Parts: sequence; structure tokens; C-alpha cells
Amino acid sequence: MSFDLIVKGGTLPDGTVADIGINGDRIAAIEPSIDAEAGRVVDASGNLVSQPFVDPHFHMDATLSYGLPRIASGTLLEGITLWGELKPVLTHEAVKERALAYCDWAVSMGLLAIRTHVDTGDDRLLAVEALLEVKKQIAPYIDLQLVAFPQDGLYRSPNARENIIRALDLGVDIVGGIPHFERTMSEGMRSVTELCEIAAKRGLMVDLHCDETDDPLSRHIEQLAYETKRLGLQGRVAGSHLTSMHSMDNYYVSKLLPLIAEAGVSAIPNPLINIMLQGRHDTYPKRRGMTRVPEMLKAGIRTGWGQDCVRSMVLPRHSRHARRRLHGIARRPDVLARGHAHLLQHGHQGQRRDHGARSSRPGRWQIRKPGGARCGQSDRGGALARRAALRRGEWEGRG
Repeated sequence: MSFDLIVKGGTLPDGTVADIGINGDRIAAIEPSIDAEAGRVVDASGNLVSQPFVDPHFHMDATLSYGLPRIASGTLLEGITLWGELKPVLTHEAVKERALAYCDWAVSMGLLAIRTHVDTGDDRLLAVEALLEVKKQIAPYIDLQLVAFPQDGLYRSPNARENIIRALDLGVDIVGGIPHFERTMSEGMRSVTELCEIAAKRGLMVDLHCDETDDPLSRHIEQLAYETKRLGLQGRVAGSHLTSMHSMDNYYVSKLLPLIAEAGVSAIPNPLINIMLQGRHDTYPKRRGMTRVPEMLKAGIRTGWGQDCVRSMVLPRHSRHARRRLHGIARRPDVLARGHAHLLQHGHQGQRRDHGARSSRPGRWQIRKPGGARCGQSDRGGALARRAALRRGEWEGRG
């Protein structure tokens, strides 16, 4: 048997050293040693060879916008206010250029699948159109999902619902929302119902910013789990952030987690942003802003960690060096629950938009929709016959 490409002697994530044979864009063999003809051989000795990283929660329309329209202190409400001031003066070209710059950094570090929320509050849908163009341009090397996100709430703006529908008609993939930012708890609950009904009617996924607050009475995740079951959306719904859960009493959480698991709702914590944003009104003790990751994993809730943003008015303190970390989080959920993020730092920034020429992969990792990408993550089934998207990084052992 011959292969188009053989990756020799790479260290897999479990520590195994193996050769990988690829035909076309498919992994055809993973063996301790492959002795066969190949169109190309890559020596990966001493390197970690793994699946690409996935970022299931990002805001690409606001990325790299720090300092516009002015310097921010980094609080959530101030950031939302500044974004509202910036939206009217955004240009199509500026949004697209910043997004492409971020995608260059992302792909150079092995991040090849991103789910980004895009604000639909601007009646021009300027950012939506710009990111749809970005999605098409980067399709050869990044799987990009777009979420129609009414940043100011579904009911705060008279055109919010219409704009979401327009964005979905243009080709946006997923229905988003922000129920805890509605004017009242009851409007927040009603928005969850309406947004889920829109998604059910169109056969789409749902990903709501849910309870990103320190208020233990913000419980829209419960409504989201209920609507998921009522409308038969199991496996197609995610709740992002979920930070109010860190302030809820344990009895209520013991009831809530089984409901989330039963409904098949995924959870997307965003440690880097919420560690900084939450607990701003606390004196002492100060809450750390992390949702209950270990309990969710124990309950069987599918969980994926997101980056959220980079050098924006909400997260201004990321330097270029910090961006290189790209949140390869997750080996220690017990540490994450205490508010500390373990980050994997990989690679260096590559050249602009020539990734196909310098990539060792012949294809790309597939995000399966709608059911297989509950958090924007690839299925973790058998390795053979998968699309061949591999990344190499320095192997430092399993310490």
C-alpha cells in the first residue's frame, strides 16, 4: 500500500510514538512503523502530533479593536458600552482585515476550527457580511461557524429579531442570544423560548450567552434546558459562560446539572475572560468567575473551553505573547474551577495567508453539523478515516 503522505515518528497525545499514513485528505493508517512508498514524508521525531485545536466561543468582529473608540478599564458593561459606540463607525474593510489577521495567528498555532459570535445589532449587518466573506476566504484551512448574536438583547432593540432572521437568511449558521442582558428576568426567559423556536423551525443549532453574571438568581440555563427538550433540540444547543452557577446554592445546582445533562445541552466556559470580568462588585472574599466545571464533567455534560476575545474592549490586556497561548486548556478541571487556567503555548506567528503552502496537512479536520459539533468540536470517535488535519509542536513529555 502506498500513501500520499507519511508523518514519521510523531508523538501522539497519549504519549505513543507512531507513523501516520494519509491518502487524499483522510488518515488511512496509524501504526508503530509504516514502511511504504509515499509522495511525501515528514519527519516528526520529537514533535507532538495532534488534532487541531478548536475554539468554540469567540467574538471575531471585535478582535484586535482595543483602543477603539478609547481605552477601556476592562469591565464587561463598559466594554459593551464601548462596542455600542464603535459599531456605527465600523467599516467592512476594517472588520475583515482584523479578522483575517487573527486567523493568521490562529492557524499558525494549530487552531483550525472556530465558532464566532457576530453582533446583529447593527441594522447594516456590516460585521455579518464581512465575516461571511472571511469564512469563505479561510475555508481551505479553518472551519468557521458564525452565530447570530443580538449583543444588546432580543427585546431591547425594535429590529433585533428581524436582524437575526436577516443574518440567518444570509448564511449565518447558529442562533445566538443573551437572555441575562434583557431588561427583566421574564424577558430573558421569553427570549430563550423565542430563539430556540427560531432554531427549531430552521433546523439550526443554538448557542446562547447564558448567565454571564455573578447573580445567583440568573437561571436562564434552566429555561434553555427545558426548551431544548420541548423542541427536540438535544445535541444542538450550548450555553456559554454560565458564571452565575459559581454563586448558586449547592442544592439548586444538584437539581440543575441533571436537567442540563438530560437535555443534552453543552457548556462552554471561557476562563480567560471570566476570571477577569467576574467578581468586580465583590469586596472580600472575591469570586473567581468560573462555572462548575468538575461537577458538569461528572454529570456527563459535554464541555468545551473558549477564548472569547483577543485585545478587545472587553479583554484589553492580552499582549501578542499571550495570544500565542490560544487557550489549549483543560487537563485540570479542578484547577479551572478555582479560577486558574492552564494554557499550552505553541509555535510562532507565521507569514500572512500562505498557510496551505507551509502546512504539513493535506486536508482539514471536519466539523460535523448539526449534531456532531455541539460545542464547535470535532467528534472524538475512531481516528481512521478522519479528515487529516494535523499540527506539530514541541513534545515536552507528560509531566
